[in-house]
Amino acid sequence: MASDTLSRRPPTLRHIRTGSRLATAAKEIAFLLAAALLYTLVRGLTSDRVDAAFRHAEDVIAFERSLGIDVETDLQSLILDHEWAIDAANGFYIYGYWPVFVLTLVWLIARRPAAYPFYRNALLASGAFSLVVFAFYPLSPPRFLPWHGFVDTISLEAPTYREMNSPTFVNEYAAMPSLHFGWILLLGIAWVALSRVLVVRIAGATMPLLMFAAIVLTGNHYVVDAIVGGAVVVAGIGVAVLIERYERRRAVEAAIDDARQAADGDGAGAGAIPSQRTPNLSRVR
Repeated sequence: MASDTLSRRPPTLRHIRTGSRLATAAKEIAFLLAAALLYTLVRGLTSDRVDAAFRHAEDVIAFERSLGIDVETDLQSLILDHEWAIDAANGFYIYGYWPVFVLTLVWLIARRPAAYPFYRNALLASGAFSLVVFAFYPLSPPRFLPWHGFVDTISLEAPTYREMNSPTFVNEYAAMPSLHFGWILLLGIAWVALSRVLVVRIAGATMPLLMFAAIVLTGNHYVVDAIVGGAVVVAGIGVAVLIERYERRRAVEAAIDDARQAADGDGAGAGAIPSQRTPNLSRVR
């Protein structure tokens, strides 16, 4: 038994890093489960407010008309006679969201672990802001208002997707903000800021524009939904910056405390040590 114990190789740095990343992945799964539960609870708050959702939709349409940005039906008219264009818009809306979302988070955890907490915090904060809007401002998507000329292209050409996204699991009256646009915008920022591959950075810059086109062309969101989606992401980034600064400040304070304790320990046997001025932490960035 002793020889077996002694013959075991000690854990390598690679094994330690792998274990740490697995622990991080497990923690993120817990975050996602908590977010899913919260989303379900918020959905329950809005599921019986269908009338309000349609009233808000009429208000949004009137608001866009007052600003001259009610371009959704005009843009849709450009693709309705071209099946390939409809398929392209539907495909990007469906496959350019969750697959990109999951793969980007995996890439951040595996290849950019130092940057991952920032984007994780921005995602969670923007999601929290969005849940507040979902709860207090239910909004029917354009595809539910065909009398205004909106067309649900996904139901026409990809009905299986609608069947998979049953109202039992999806809040159909949460058009504002558009997290399809907002979160793809945030992930695109990550691609541009963190990737060393030029093609990936170009894709990160164009991806939000393509998603904006997709959410409008498929009849899933209004232009205003995308604007608000971008706004909640900017707010989420602001929260992530504040959290990062707070954690950095705490790390600096902890390092100073450790240095003082070490100095006190060294000075205990050699007599008194000169007093030290407390650094001005407000200058630390």
